[in-house]
Amino acid sequence: MAKVTIIGATGRLGSFASHPIAGIPHVDEVLLMGRPGRENLLAGLAHDLTDSCAARGIWTEISSSTSEEDCADSDIIVITAGAPRHEGQDRIDLALANARIIRPIAESVGRHAPNAIVLMVSNPVDVMTAVALRYSGMEPKQVFGLGTHLDSMRLKALIADYFHVHVSEVHTRIIGEHGESMVPLWSATTIGGIRISNLPAFSGLPIDEMMQRVKSSGSFIIKNSGATIYGPGDAIATLVQTILGNENRILTVSSYIKSEVHNVGDTCIGVPARVNRRGVSPVPIRIEESELEAFRESVGKIRGITREILEKLE
Repeated sequence: MAKVTIIGATGRLGSFASHPIAGIPHVDEVLLMGRPGRENLLAGLAHDLTDSCAARGIWTEISSSTSEEDCADSDIIVITAGAPRHEGQDRIDLALANARIIRPIAESVGRHAPNAIVLMVSNPVDVMTAVALRYSGMEPKQVFGLGTHLDSMRLKALIADYFHVHVSEVHTRIIGEHGESMVPLWSATTIGGIRISNLPAFSGLPIDEMMQRVKSSGSFIIKNSGATIYGPGDAIATLVQTILGNENRILTVSSYIKSEVHNVGDTCIGVPARVNRRGVSPVPIRIEESELEAFRESVGKIRGITREILEKLE
């Protein structure tokens, strides 16, 4: 059984994610953490979630804290803390402000829970994953970000709708930045085990329109409802389940790469990775030249921003 700590639990995403996480069979303790001054809100959320568990017939211990040392003995730490993205704001605009929030959190996690696996959600997630990796002092396999996992699921749903098939029949991936320079891997996309380019209907697929919808999904949701909650919340829970269940699934998450994709790397960015109880391990892949060129550009962009942010933090 496992302890999962959510840092930033008073935010809308952190509080929602705690709900599906509490229902994972491998989880017997969920700790809701927030900054000092939020004790009453955290206590209320913990009480409400405890009631939810009772209603679902689940016995999971729910607690709350503003003391950093209480994250000790956590198996997984989910970090959703930081300023949220507002309508019209690029994720990169958040970089320095959120990096200044994430740095002390990462340092604290490294001191108190050095054996935990850290899942970074705060935006811009690729850069924040690098910040967490640097200042936690943990191994690369222990620290990863939500990355393009949800983007890949969004594209998967659009493809399933276009071809009128069940979403489980579609396998696709988006790699690179969780942002404007993301790269869809059409060469690795299949429907019912058939490469999508071998299907006659592929010639009419509105690729550009689909990708624009994926890229603008977050902004659309923020504009109309204020925040992205359910999609990323359930995506977080899926990753927690995958780790604790030791499922060895290949998911597209932000992790530190060296040479796994055509020797392009030295940064944290979205790539296929094996996810299990030991953490994340990027999977070596080969992709088509056009995809590789786009991926190089995406890596260059994120590497540059990451370097700038880390220099300013120092």
